[in-house]
Amino acid sequence: MASSLYPLKFLPLYKNVLWGGNRLRNYGFNYDPLPNCGELWVLSSVEGRESVIANGFLAENTINEAIEIYMGDLVGEKVYNRFGTEFPLLLKVIDAAQDLSIQVHPDDQLAQRRGMPHGKTEMWYVMQADPEAQLISGFRRDTTPEEYTAALHSGHLMDLLHSEHPATGDVFFIPAGRVHALGKGLMVAEIQQTSDCTYRIYDYDRTDKDGKKRQLHTAEAMEAIDFSGIKGHAVTRYNARPNETTTVADCPYFTTRVVPLVAPIRKNLEQVESFAIYFCVDGLAAVKSMETIVPMHAGECVLVPAVADSVELFCEGHAKLLEITIDTSDWKDAPSTENDWMAQFVGRE
Repeated sequence: MASSLYPLKFLPLYKNVLWGGNRLRNYGFNYDPLPNCGELWVLSSVEGRESVIANGFLAENTINEAIEIYMGDLVGEKVYNRFGTEFPLLLKVIDAAQDLSIQVHPDDQLAQRRGMPHGKTEMWYVMQADPEAQLISGFRRDTTPEEYTAALHSGHLMDLLHSEHPATGDVFFIPAGRVHALGKGLMVAEIQQTSDCTYRIYDYDRTDKDGKKRQLHTAEAMEAIDFSGIKGHAVTRYNARPNETTTVADCPYFTTRVVPLVAPIRKNLEQVESFAIYFCVDGLAAVKSMETIVPMHAGECVLVPAVADSVELFCEGHAKLLEITIDTSDWKDAPSTENDWMAQFVGRE
């Protein structure tokens, strides 16, 4: 069975939203007749929005169906034991022509108490940033729930929040519980847990095409929020060198590395117990593994099966890739509960 697997590419899923832009057309994506595409779902296992395979004999099957057939050979034995046929990550490109709502996501424990399987920890890689663009990540200082509530109801929430002016290539890690928002003029690659749960705190009193304000989740958000302040900057500092691999995020849910390509390289995957995703965020690239070559451009990804021993990466001119894996080295083979699983990662996040 292992010999029949190969690197998988996926059809794009487009989502039209109130704040969405049209920059993705510049990358070759055609989402007509939608007026914009605020969210390009690059790889998804979310129920009702499962990614469909675009290449090879598995084409037209969903990622969930492929996992059902190939199990640990595709995603890794420990990943399959933990998640079954659900792929554990959701990859998107977000194009913000307007400010996104100020929001927060629950952690695993809170999500499960509310009937959801997972919370949402995520990260952003900035693909494009207008000169005046801003984003919000956390509070400026340690804040009490009482201060937060008073500011929210008096219209002064922004006075409490930490904002930054991001540049192309910046990375921001957004753990569950952190209040955050992307500002207009930003396009980011987003990597997150497989969850579509967002608690909207404030939406600038905007209305939709029918004149209705979008729903807020004030009460639901209250228990989810981490009120601690940001110490220094929220941006992740890193120094990525050409053709070298640099880790920019490492948490229980994913490990992400930046790979700036200027020439072909070969990477050994024998020590990687999970799948490996190569997410193109700039330029044109190709992935070769298991005797199969798969091209991609910015906004696309290739999933290399867990049974692959190595991968070769190619570029046309230059390209930048995000390499995404899951570190399962400390996992138990079959944790009985979510809390048992999370307990293995105390101190890592």
